[in-house]
Amino acid sequence: MTAKSAYAQAGVDIAAGTRATQLMRAAVQATYGPEVLSGVGSFGGLFEVSALKMMQQPVLVASTDGVGTKTKVAAALNRWDTIGHDIVNHCVNDILVQGARPLFFLDYVASSQLDPEQIATIVGGIALACSAVGCALLGGETAEMPGVYTPGEIDLVGTVVGMVEREQIIDGRHIQPGDVILGLPSNGLHTNGYTLARQALAELDWQAHQETLGRSIGDALLIPHRSYLDDVQKLHNAGINIRGLAHITGGGLIDNPPRIFPEGVGAVLQWGSWPVPPIFKLIQEHGRIPQAEMSHVFNMGLGLLVIVPAPDAAKAQTVLGPQQVYSVGQMVAGVEGVEFRNP
Repeated sequence: MTAKSAYAQAGVDIAAGTRATQLMRAAVQATYGPEVLSGVGSFGGLFEVSALKMMQQPVLVASTDGVGTKTKVAAALNRWDTIGHDIVNHCVNDILVQGARPLFFLDYVASSQLDPEQIATIVGGIALACSAVGCALLGGETAEMPGVYTPGEIDLVGTVVGMVEREQIIDGRHIQPGDVILGLPSNGLHTNGYTLARQALAELDWQAHQETLGRSIGDALLIPHRSYLDDVQKLHNAGINIRGLAHITGGGLIDNPPRIFPEGVGAVLQWGSWPVPPIFKLIQEHGRIPQAEMSHVFNMGLGLLVIVPAPDAAKAQTVLGPQQVYSVGQMVAGVEGVEFRNP
């Protein structure tokens, strides 16, 4: 039996890191196109960008985010195949709302002690999600940091870089009173509100089937964050005039939409105009959480808001189809932020 190195005895196993890299290599390389000029293990990822020469005024758009305490749900259930999809789709949506398409992605996975199979499963999910949205998993970092991270826990962060023509940037400046707010449905919490959700549902059995959910609580909580890239591309291809896009993440339906509103215009959202996934009702009831706070923490079933001129609203709904988009409100002069109205 080989004795552990001094570094391994101190808590960092270099061999485990090497094995993790070997296990994830094929999945990462599957995301490569001819633009990727470096391989797994390079000090820096190389991405050839001569295609940008074909653009008039190419603009790079970048975003970094994490999946927060959703990792604690994955740890509680020992399921690691979904959170990689979460981080990619979250980051891609964040640049999508400015009109950008992803070029490449970088990940950071850290824990107190590396489990090569666990890390490879997470990165495998990242690679699959990257392939689905057409971007390369260009590089990343796998860190073993005992004393910084709690044993058994994982931290997962990602960075995406994309591109958009300057004249095609979507920033909300053209939003006008009377514009219609369309909502693209979420499939659950996505990657936000998990600290409150875990507290509210702590006394329930997360592995038992729940009739109201049609699945277990654990399964409902681990449904991956949706990517809206295809939906927005369909609207763009159909000639829909997209004046604003808001990704509903941390801060829920209260803090996110106003980030794109021009001065003097706000949103009125109509309760009952879209289906709210049952997981939110379960959280609200067991956590005894007021409706106002639910809307401030969670997406409440709306993952992306699309603001279009009124004449384009019906066409957009035809393009995406029933149950894929809902007319949920209107932009109104003199409204500050977001107001909710009951039927």
